[in-house]
Amino acid sequence: MVLAAGMGSRYGGLKQMDRIGKNGEVLLDYSVFDALRSGFEKTVFIIRHDIEKDFRDLVLARMKGVSCDLAFQDLDTLIPSGIFAGAKKAGRTKPWGTTHALLCAAEKIDGPFTVLNADDFYGLEAYRIMGAYLKSESGKTEGAIVPYELQKTLSPQGTVTRGVCEIKDGYLVSVDELTAIEKKDGNIFNTGPDGIQRGLAADTPVSMNFWGFPRDIFPHLQKYFDNFLAGFAADMEGNIKSECYLPGAADWLVKEKIIRIKALRAGSDWFGVTYKEDREAAIRRIEALTAGGIYPPGLW
Repeated sequence: MVLAAGMGSRYGGLKQMDRIGKNGEVLLDYSVFDALRSGFEKTVFIIRHDIEKDFRDLVLARMKGVSCDLAFQDLDTLIPSGIFAGAKKAGRTKPWGTTHALLCAAEKIDGPFTVLNADDFYGLEAYRIMGAYLKSESGKTEGAIVPYELQKTLSPQGTVTRGVCEIKDGYLVSVDELTAIEKKDGNIFNTGPDGIQRGLAADTPVSMNFWGFPRDIFPHLQKYFDNFLAGFAADMEGNIKSECYLPGAADWLVKEKIIRIKALRAGSDWFGVTYKEDREAAIRRIEALTAGGIYPPGLW
């Protein structure tokens, strides 16, 4: 399940469709390619209706023979009419976050699944280890996450949002979504809304939205999202830009003892395009991986 509905406000455009490979490939091409050779059988892309034509022309047209489907996340999708009307009146213009995105695609999923961001590169080993876990007995009842080291996920261009994970005995204990993490003068820290800085260790495990879940997780995600909508409705103007993030849902699932989430260790590195200036570095990384034989010159 590929999350591809976001605009990428800091990036300045539809970064999901920005060409990275020599033959016009975008980062999600490499995600689908790695998933297929790791045993995944189907891909569901979650997009908005207004980018459907571009997405089909620029992405899907290349993936000949790949089993894929589209799900749509728009401002009104799955939203009660009263809350939708109030949100529009208050000036809301964007959908409701990554938990909402998953719910928009629930009917397309009939078994254990992985969910990931369209604008992130996770590496082949992450797909292999997640695929093997989802096929196991544990994967039928438990969730999973592939965390990455914080220092390897930062951008020299500015602050980033990361889900800081606490892991104990191989399982997720909590996820704390921090929205202004940066590195200055050799120190990594997050600046909270109150201006207070919190120092973070370089090897802190963080969520990059690479999750695995059993199919029966959706009713629980719906309950979490319903609670979010209730909070939004209580103060629409104050919550006008609030989003229901998947790391927050995972934190709730664990703390409510609804599901255990296994932390899977993969040796692959993450990279992405948070800012437009990150694009050139991503191109160089793909070129190096292609030259090293990890990917063929043309994926499809």
